[in-house]
Amino acid sequence: MRSSQWDVRGAVALASTFRLLHGCAWACLLPFLTLYLRHLGLTASTVGIIMGTKHLIGVVWGPASAFLAKRYDRRRAVLVGSLLCSTGASLLILLIPAASEEALTLHCNITRSGFVGSADPSQDVGNSTSAFGSVTLSAPLATLYSNLTSREPSSSGAVMTSPNKATTYTSDPHAHGTVSRTVQAETEGGSGGTGTISAWKTSQTPPSGRGLRSTDGSLENNVGYDFLGSLKTIDAEHQLFFLILMAVGLWEVLAAPLDRTAADGLFEYLDFVDAADRYGTARGWGLLGAAVGACSLGLLVSSLSCLIAGGRAPRSVVHFYGHALFMVLALPAASLLPMYRNRKRETASKALKALQLVSGEPRALLCAATAFLAGVAASMVSDFLFWQMQDNGSTELQMGFALALALLSQLTFRLLSRRVPQVLTRGKVLWMSTACLALQCLYYSFLWAPWSVLPVQPLSALSAGALWWAVREQCEDVTTPGMERQVREVFRGASAGLGASLGSFMGGLVAQWLGVPTLFRGAAVVLALWAVSLPFFQSRTPYQRRINYSRLLTADASEASDSESDQDRDWLVKAMKDDDGNNSW
Repeated sequence: MRSSQWDVRGAVALASTFRLLHGCAWACLLPFLTLYLRHLGLTASTVGIIMGTKHLIGVVWGPASAFLAKRYDRRRAVLVGSLLCSTGASLLILLIPAASEEALTLHCNITRSGFVGSADPSQDVGNSTSAFGSVTLSAPLATLYSNLTSREPSSSGAVMTSPNKATTYTSDPHAHGTVSRTVQAETEGGSGGTGTISAWKTSQTPPSGRGLRSTDGSLENNVGYDFLGSLKTIDAEHQLFFLILMAVGLWEVLAAPLDRTAADGLFEYLDFVDAADRYGTARGWGLLGAAVGACSLGLLVSSLSCLIAGGRAPRSVVHFYGHALFMVLALPAASLLPMYRNRKRETASKALKALQLVSGEPRALLCAATAFLAGVAASMVSDFLFWQMQDNGSTELQMGFALALALLSQLTFRLLSRRVPQVLTRGKVLWMSTACLALQCLYYSFLWAPWSVLPVQPLSALSAGALWWAVREQCEDVTTPGMERQVREVFRGASAGLGASLGSFMGGLVAQWLGVPTLFRGAAVVLALWAVSLPFFQSRTPYQRRINYSRLLTADASEASDSESDQDRDWLVKAMKDDDGNNSW
């Protein structure tokens, strides 16, 4: 056996270590990225555009870069370069300041910040407003506040006059509510004084307009920060949007080759030594690492003050440093990953052939459509669930635990997936996963407390884990020898690529104008309608299972023994028997 000449166990251990650390790095930052963009002052629509662009770059450049790396035999260089360069590109985002200074603490629990404050019991807390008492800024934050009053960040809708004059203004940092504040600052000698924020309330009433007005009703001109001097023709919010869009786009261009190149190299190595069945082990370690990373970083960040580094940075920057730390730790494992040098030139026509295989099977098209809708809904949830949780008082601690619980439930289903065919058919699993995802979206729209999201998270085992199990089973039916991974990438591109990008674009617009709860309810309605229609479509489409001869040969070699009869050892007879037993959905 060729596998005896190769260290298969060591290769799988290295790949599992890399997946574990890379999963930790992913969970430290990517799920919390939209939350950080919200803290910078971006609206839901701009965040949706940024995330949608990120998904589009990934679905196009990821496979293309992996293909080029294989064609020119530069996989290891691409892997290490992508790991290092993407880490540096992610840290570049920290160099872009917020649209306004007050946006950094707008969504943070003010009682956990570094301010010296006292609550005013006279403040009325209504059903749709949240009131905080007066907060006195002590040095060095008084200087920060003084700098804020001398600027006019248009993205927050704030207009500041001189520090000696009280100013009432409205702010619209996000679409689902307005923020009205009364700010009064007192200075002594022009510097070194103290500022007092008397009381501010967050109202759920939609803004009537985005105009900026001072107390005398006059309109003020928008002035950007000094570092944006070359972009003075646009306001600060759009300056921030374009800078973040370029930074995230560069980051995705550098990070997209990482996962696909590592996966292709490991699979071809294991396939060459007849151990391709060990490939899925590394993926499970990735889910475990993501759960650990989300939980640990959530616990760490929630224990910090709103502003760190002397009040110069929000605590959410720790997510970027945690991501960079785990990426650096993954570098040794990435540099030692086994890379089989396949001298056969792979042509780009394999992707077209995979599309033809999927489009030629009606049930495969139904599965692809389900994966696409699931990708749309999952992208909406990924982008704006933490916004909804934050609006209900959740911190990074609750968010990290919620994400870890969902990932662990998916891992549990993965471990038990071999028993699923004994209980449910593939068609029922596909229907059930869609219905569970609809139920999750509906539940997310009615969150009422910081920890209220936890009861529904175990459903991710069915809404995500069961869905991709059904997709893998469908791939085995439509594929031909040597096309397994290409067919699987078609389904993944439909879900995590096209579906995710469309979900981000649409989700940002809907959340901007109708609110995040309405977004989740709309997604739940669409998924529920598809779940109801799916059994009808399945009953109307013919089913013809192809025989995967290469998998049958592998299974026959591992199960054959001297005591077996000639008929039992005939793999073609086994294939016909299995086809008769699995010909129903």
